[in-house]
Amino acid sequence: MLNVKRVVLRSRPGKDGLPVPENFRVEEIMKSPELKEGQVLVRSLFLSVDPYMRCRMNDDTGADYLLPWRLGEVVDGGGVGVVEASKNQALSAGITVTSFSWPWQTYNVMDGSLLQEVDPEMVDGHLSHVLGAVGMPGLTALLGVREKGHVTPGSHQTMVISGAAGACGSIAGQIGRLDGCERVVGICGSEQKCQALVTELGFTAGINYKKGDISSALREHCPAGIDIYFDNVGGPISDAVISQMNPGGHVILCGQISQYNKDVPYPPPLSEDTQKALCHKNITRERFVVLNYIEKHAEGLVQLSRWVKTGQIKVLETVVNGIENMGGESLLFVIIFSCIEVYFACILYELSMFILMDVMHYEYFRGVLLHDDWRQYR
Repeated sequence: MLNVKRVVLRSRPGKDGLPVPENFRVEEIMKSPELKEGQVLVRSLFLSVDPYMRCRMNDDTGADYLLPWRLGEVVDGGGVGVVEASKNQALSAGITVTSFSWPWQTYNVMDGSLLQEVDPEMVDGHLSHVLGAVGMPGLTALLGVREKGHVTPGSHQTMVISGAAGACGSIAGQIGRLDGCERVVGICGSEQKCQALVTELGFTAGINYKKGDISSALREHCPAGIDIYFDNVGGPISDAVISQMNPGGHVILCGQISQYNKDVPYPPPLSEDTQKALCHKNITRERFVVLNYIEKHAEGLVQLSRWVKTGQIKVLETVVNGIENMGGESLLFVIIFSCIEVYFACILYELSMFILMDVMHYEYFRGVLLHDDWRQYR
């Protein structure tokens, strides 16, 4: 029998309520490692915590592609792990695998058909990137820009990204620059993050929405107006950006994280002034769902891998250890403060608590369960 730690959903906060640690419970159970044909036993390495999970805490997620978490059951999300034992011909012991529906447990018996093998070379051995830059957030950034952004090299376009210091926004801005935007301006929630966007990630400028007037800052850093807006947050920030967009511009409607703790439909309704601006300026604003482009995922991952391995895209991470933190403070930072573009992944770490904070702290957590040196997985 295996001693397994897991996180379950204990209660729901309500559609308009803020989550609290008491909504979750960490349990220790004994689990049989016995496998049926087609199953594998996996040891969890990385788990991803993301703002969309706030929606899964409700009975109704508001999105047909998202299922709600069930009360009293283990929660799940993106994960990476190692196959410890296998009765699946396609997945041998020792390989690394990933899934978008990975239970928050230290060990899992899973159907092999739900897992995809990971080539560590794709991420240069940094397995955390499978849940980030070379994973779903990276694909969302890449395909969002490519499918909805209409970047035209040589056209002197300006791109603005809200939630720019987060997992998706930080990659989207770098892709906008690589694809030919003349100016890439990110909106985030601190001076430290603004500095990181510029000095580490190559953004033209960073705007701290907590300091000063956003509209004035946008006019300063986008003197020729805004052509492309990668929208992660919605709300007043998006209203300010759209009001300064050029005719024929494009809004990439990726997320509305400032609204996730509110009982509103998705996408949330726009103000009358913003609706008029979109209409009068012929600005496209189309909802983007990365799962609608599955046929382009493989090619996209190859491109992201190449950029990351060659240093053309920089990845900044923060590491926190302990499955006991998954359903408590870490998830609460994501959900309660999602309006300030917080993105996390947490670590399962069996031996002791270890925290590594990089420059983007409380933006994007990545971690690992190990028995020796955690750095071998980064």
